[in-house]
Amino acid sequence: MSDWHKIFAQNVLVPPHPQRGRQLSKESTAFQCVLKWLDGPLTKQGTLEGLSEADYHLRVSLFDVTYRHFFGRTWKTTVKPVKQLSRQPPRIVFNEPLYFHTSLSHPDVVAVVEVVTEGQRQDGGLQALSCGFGILRIFSTKPESPLSASQDKRLRLFHGTPRALLHPLLQEPLEQNRHMTLLESCSLQYTLQPHLPLGPARHLLPENLLVSGLQQIPGLLPARGETGDILRKPRLQKPVTCYLDDVFFILYPSLEKFEEELLELLVSDRVREGSSPWAGCALEVLERRLRVGVHNGLGFVQKPHVVGLVPEAEVAPTHSASFSRKAGSSLKASSGSQALVFRSRLRLPEMVSHPAFAVIFQLEYVLSSPSGPDGSAVSLTSLSPLACMHLVRWAAWSPSLEAASGTVTLPLQGGTRPNPSHCLAYKVPSATMSSEEVKQVESGAVHFQYSLGTEEHLGTSTESGSAPQAMWQPSRKAPTSPTSPSAPPPLRLAATQDSPVGPGLSISQLATSPPTRARPVSAGPSVLQPGGSQSSPTQAECPLQGRISHLEADLSQAASVPETSVTEQLQELPFTPLHAPIVMGAQIRSSGSKLSRAALVLLQSSGFPEILDANTQPAEAVDPTGPVTLNLQKEEADCLQGNEIVLQFLAFSSSTASRQPRRPGCSWWSWTRWERPAQAPCPTSLFRLRKTAPAMLHLLRQGRPAVQVSHELEVVATEYEQDMMVMSGDMTRFGCVKPIGVHTVMKGRLHLTLANVGRTCEQRARSCSLLPPSRSRLISNEGAGSFLGGSLLVRGGPRAVKNVVQAQRLADVDSELAAMLLTPRQKGDGREADAVRRRKLERMRSVRLQESGGEPAPGSRSLAQQSIRAQHSRDLRAIDTYRERTKASLIASALRLAITTQHTLYASLGTAEFFEFALRNPHNTQHTVTIEIDSPELSVILDSGEWRHFKDAADLHTPVEEDMFHVHGGLAPQIYLRPRETAHIPFKYQSFSVGPPASQASAELRAEKGTDAGAPGRWHAVPTKHVKVLFRAGSGQPLAELLLSVEQQPHVVDQVFRFYHPERTFLKKAIRLPPWHTLPGAPVGMPGTEPPVHVRCSDPDVVCETQKVGPGEPRDVFLKVASGPSPEVKDFFVLVYVNRWLAAPVQTWQVYLHSLQRVDVSCVTGQLTRLSLVLRGTQTVRKVRAFTSHPQELQTDPRGVFVLAPRGVQDLHVGVRPRRAGSRFIHLNLVDVDFHQLVASWLLGLSCRHPVISKAFEITLAAGTGKGANKRITYTNPYPSRRTHHLHSNQPELLQFKEDSFEVGGGETYTIGLRFAASQRAREEEILIYINDHEDKNEETFSVKVIYQ
Repeated sequence: MSDWHKIFAQNVLVPPHPQRGRQLSKESTAFQCVLKWLDGPLTKQGTLEGLSEADYHLRVSLFDVTYRHFFGRTWKTTVKPVKQLSRQPPRIVFNEPLYFHTSLSHPDVVAVVEVVTEGQRQDGGLQALSCGFGILRIFSTKPESPLSASQDKRLRLFHGTPRALLHPLLQEPLEQNRHMTLLESCSLQYTLQPHLPLGPARHLLPENLLVSGLQQIPGLLPARGETGDILRKPRLQKPVTCYLDDVFFILYPSLEKFEEELLELLVSDRVREGSSPWAGCALEVLERRLRVGVHNGLGFVQKPHVVGLVPEAEVAPTHSASFSRKAGSSLKASSGSQALVFRSRLRLPEMVSHPAFAVIFQLEYVLSSPSGPDGSAVSLTSLSPLACMHLVRWAAWSPSLEAASGTVTLPLQGGTRPNPSHCLAYKVPSATMSSEEVKQVESGAVHFQYSLGTEEHLGTSTESGSAPQAMWQPSRKAPTSPTSPSAPPPLRLAATQDSPVGPGLSISQLATSPPTRARPVSAGPSVLQPGGSQSSPTQAECPLQGRISHLEADLSQAASVPETSVTEQLQELPFTPLHAPIVMGAQIRSSGSKLSRAALVLLQSSGFPEILDANTQPAEAVDPTGPVTLNLQKEEADCLQGNEIVLQFLAFSSSTASRQPRRPGCSWWSWTRWERPAQAPCPTSLFRLRKTAPAMLHLLRQGRPAVQVSHELEVVATEYEQDMMVMSGDMTRFGCVKPIGVHTVMKGRLHLTLANVGRTCEQRARSCSLLPPSRSRLISNEGAGSFLGGSLLVRGGPRAVKNVVQAQRLADVDSELAAMLLTPRQKGDGREADAVRRRKLERMRSVRLQESGGEPAPGSRSLAQQSIRAQHSRDLRAIDTYRERTKASLIASALRLAITTQHTLYASLGTAEFFEFALRNPHNTQHTVTIEIDSPELSVILDSGEWRHFKDAADLHTPVEEDMFHVHGGLAPQIYLRPRETAHIPFKYQSFSVGPPASQASAELRAEKGTDAGAPGRWHAVPTKHVKVLFRAGSGQPLAELLLSVEQQPHVVDQVFRFYHPERTFLKKAIRLPPWHTLPGAPVGMPGTEPPVHVRCSDPDVVCETQKVGPGEPRDVFLKVASGPSPEVKDFFVLVYVNRWLAAPVQTWQVYLHSLQRVDVSCVTGQLTRLSLVLRGTQTVRKVRAFTSHPQELQTDPRGVFVLAPRGVQDLHVGVRPRRAGSRFIHLNLVDVDFHQLVASWLLGLSCRHPVISKAFEITLAAGTGKGANKRITYTNPYPSRRTHHLHSNQPELLQFKEDSFEVGGGETYTIGLRFAASQRAREEEILIYINDHEDKNEETFSVKVIYQ
């Protein structure tokens, strides 16, 4: 075994946690840690009995507290004996330096120091025992971090072994955890400081490798004059440049059969697994790559070079013949097979004359499927996993230090043998009975020529395969890149040879972005570059970059690839969805301002009623920009405890920035008290103008009779772009959030007056029982219930004597009995027979009355009395039977009142309401009590930590017991009560439901005639919920009963998200949270730690989750919602918690999902694109009209009101003429004009591009003068016949035409008159003039650059 193989086998590193490895890489910092001495008794007396010659040593490992993951490699000191000093504790002196460098600069990355004693057993064997461990903090947020000056520190030691850190109960801060026990009078003296001299040598040491200064590092020499610590002042060994030429690979038995077998085995393997999306699909070779790098046994010295290999048959004939003459070895001749060749020179300047330095060759295959999983062709712009990469063979070569040049043939290796990439390689053929020569041929071989020294020794071209400017041309056959005879290629472009050079791509780039051909260097001037300038080669050569390259590890970095484990069960990799997140909090809050004088005069003359106080005096006006102070004493002393809030929506002015050609004729404004925004939909088109948020702080009266404040508020619309348009975002700086794919548009300004008028509270004179009870956290069953006389007592009535009650009829107090007595007896065959009998009796009675002259006969009177008596008898018998049947249940119910406690909870959405119930055992015997709850929203707090958290929050000072309850499986919790014992049972009520869902058919857009359509966010009263808790003893008898009445209270909504999505599809969105400490309501006082984030949703059919990420990384909330049929609107709430117990949400979001019919349109700016939409009639005749969100870019036919026949089908013709390029959405509503009801709604996805610009002009105008300019341009008809043309512009507010259309004869020239508008400020604008034909198709486009200065 060579020196390289020995060092490589001895220095295998455990990589960091994948989540930690996905963080943005920083420059690594080098450290020196000197472990000096250990003081104190480490073992108890008798622990080391049976061991002789017991000595001690230290073990140091790196540990990630966040993910409970050890990584790197454990380092050991030399074994030292114990020195027993007189009158001093024992001491073990080490004085050994430890060196390492890491880029994981996070406080949770620590070093764990373990003290180990080892000695010989009586049988002669060696035994090691752990005496304790300490946690050495490398990074800290405190000023005394390692980056400061070095000083001696003491490390406290704990009982146990470092394996205890893997237990889930050990949470931060570890040193203060109750499960950690200190070793008394034991400590380790050490120093930790940055080691700058190690910086130039970091490329020779892998990250997170702990090494000693006494260890030999390949490529490093000690400082001159020193022989001990080699890393204290390391000196680099002089490098030697190594050149590799004529590299080719021979694969057994032939290249074609080798690749055929490789593809067949991969396809069969994926079919057997069945989990791959390409299972059963054919594969083909996309690229053959060679990765070459210098390795010193510890790691790659520099990033390996990645080059492309091509089969020999695809090389140009002249080059192939020359190559065959040079490399016509017996090996190649005997194989008779094709070779994979690389004709360019590889330059390795990092080689060092050391036996541990080796050149590593890695042969990789990039494979892809020509069709998707369903057999269809795959688009080159698809984000599906189109390609995969596999390591096929590898080889290691240690150059001879004596020969300056030569030819080398190396056998290739594969299979499960460890390799520098730490991944599995393709298997090698079984050759158990083959000779060594046959084994080398069967596994394949690599052949190359090498030379050591300078470039002048070879006299060949000096192209480098590692040039960063190299152009990669990956393809299935790897074609060569054409060269231009007039523009010779630069020297460092290896891609101009037969073998293309490729960059080191990560697996995500291979899996998400297929390779594309690089654009060849143009020999002539480009038509897109004015002045005929020639583009340089560096501008034309664009290396392939993956569209999603973040969060993925580069395969060229050996330290970041975890070692593959051979298991049948696939392990899930940490993955972030591809959809770009929306930054929560990025929506701009509307800012209010003080009204101008002109606005005040205009609004005063509009005739709004004056706001008066209780004394008919005008309300006091408050400045909205002034400060507000709150004095609670004034609020309590105010005699006017009632507050009447008055809102006056005065006016709405459109914004010029929105460029809307017309403003809505009328608008609806809905005020939501709990959210604070006023929302405005247009009642005609049913388009939402979005919202604004006035502050209510200025409505504090502070003892004044009435106050009023006037606002001028910006109405802001937040628009979300498509995911494909999202590029980047910035969440790094505190207080600065750059949204991703989100922008705001100001739709106008709302003039609003708010007033607070004090009123006398009439309820103050009534009984205080009308006031809601206080939110008590402690409920007791002591004397809570009593017998009040059963059903004979009129509750709430007068009681002159203490135990005297007034009797009542039983039918008056029992509704069930009253219903039974009032129900007539059924005879005959049912209701019809009974009705016939009643009619006959009425006719007989009428006849007898007529015969007796209008008065009933004496006989009939007696019959009536007998009938009444008979009816009374029947009622008495029914009452007696009913009493006997219900007596037992009524007595049990009356007795249960004595053990029943009633309590009222005031709960809001997502907030946990905590209370304790003091349960007392009234008997002289012990009981095992079972707690039965009839609602899943109420639960018993079983965890003592959760119980303690809620008690601290409620400031409740009752005892907390550990393991108080016994829970077996999914049964109800049980508690053991001693005789006459009182125990406090902790309860938590938490509801994530907002009541029964309302109608989903566009509640906010629907406005039926004569009904109120309502508004989103309006609080609808939720009926009172009743929850019963029964405490049942082991015998089944109830000990106590708790009846809870839950009154649902309105909740605060912090943010509203509104999404428009195609119908009957899934909306998948990610909402990015800002830094947790910036959230309102987040806990303070925890620097350096990030609390866990949890999310809950009010709709159980919505998938809502957040994934655990590394510290410092942004956190996203993922939503997956199924949209219904158009025009349905689904709304739900998302609750965000930063507390593990979900006590109270720090953010409450309301999400609206509008389901629309989506139509995708590909169009050209300035050109009219026509399409038709199908309209289907409803059950009745409707008068409808189409409205669009961008009327200046979209027109419909019919334009006005038209009749939609019932159950009929007709077309709605749509014409789209976009004004700007890009992708965006346009909304189209079909509205019933009589009932203001939404009939249909569409979402038009526009993909617009600019037409070809034929001419460009530039004009300079004076800004601020208020004067425009008239200009003229000419247009020549290129056709021989007379044509009609139409003129359009992308900015009609800046440019107007003298005539919107004109006719010009064949070959003639027409002068177009232009009128440019004035500008009040200096700016530059590009105006496009579209000249369209009679069909509104673009003929020519002129570009005019207008400079206002």
